[in-house]
Amino acid sequence: MTISDILNVLADGRELSPDMAAQAFHALMDGQMTPAQAGAFLLMMRARGESPLEMGAAVEVALSRANLVTGIEGDYMDIVGTGGDGKLSFNCSTATALTMAGLGYSIVKHGNRAVSSACGAGDVLESLGYPLDLDAEGIRRSLLRHHFAFCFAPNFHPSFRNISPIRRELGVRTLFNLLGPLINPSRPTHMMLGVANPELVPIIGQVLARGGYSSALVFCGAGGYDEITAFGPAAACRVEKDRIVEMVIDPVELGFHAPDCEAALRVESREEASRVLRDILQGGGPDAMREMVALNVAVAISLFDPALDRHLCVARARKAVADGVGANVVRAWGGSL
Repeated sequence: MTISDILNVLADGRELSPDMAAQAFHALMDGQMTPAQAGAFLLMMRARGESPLEMGAAVEVALSRANLVTGIEGDYMDIVGTGGDGKLSFNCSTATALTMAGLGYSIVKHGNRAVSSACGAGDVLESLGYPLDLDAEGIRRSLLRHHFAFCFAPNFHPSFRNISPIRRELGVRTLFNLLGPLINPSRPTHMMLGVANPELVPIIGQVLARGGYSSALVFCGAGGYDEITAFGPAAACRVEKDRIVEMVIDPVELGFHAPDCEAALRVESREEASRVLRDILQGGGPDAMREMVALNVAVAISLFDPALDRHLCVARARKAVADGVGANVVRAWGGSL
């Protein structure tokens, strides 16, 4: 089957078969599609809506080409948003991840530089002095020493060099925004994943159920954020092994109140994003952002320790943010604050 045949299936609004999906992603990641074909493929799939089967095929193909990180023992989590929500919000998932590491939870975050946001996880961690050139052994050492490690995607997914320029030129959310969090090369035991569209929650939930996670949570925050916000209830799916449970995360029930406006969560540049993250990690920063981090940390704690009372999770999260435990992690790797 040719690339044109596959594009015609998508143009007709039909779902790709397993063999077609595998062939398409092999061609895309191996640079066998022209830029025009690759852009059309990604945009038509987004317009129709990516299916769990297609997403699963993409995950399998990407991991088959990845430089995997092996040998990590015990439970560890990735905390990540897909991006593409257009909100230009601060790096909440990175602040959440570092705060969790400061509490002693093991976090292996997977990410890249900004594609459709003001500042990506790679950008902001680099500004804090975290080395982006770590290989698998470096990831293992970083996790052992700091309870935190960051897998910079280009180091572990060399096939993505064929796709990154196309994603950058498109400048919109594509399947690869969704794919990135699902192909962490360390294969974490736990996953906390935010998406920018509530319709994606059950779809990604089905993909996660096939991923072998001990426990995972996918959600869309109120207001269309790929983070949990206090603007209202978040639509979510909890995944335990291969079992999926739909749920709602209501911040009001947890004692959080909505900020005045979306502008309270926005950053306009990498410099502002870095400055805000430094402040939050040290227990300061804007109230609305600090509260949002506490909310996400509380949910992350409950994902690791589901038997804990949710209000105790909130109390621990608030204290961790106020005490600036995330800053201790940055200082331990010799970073700048």
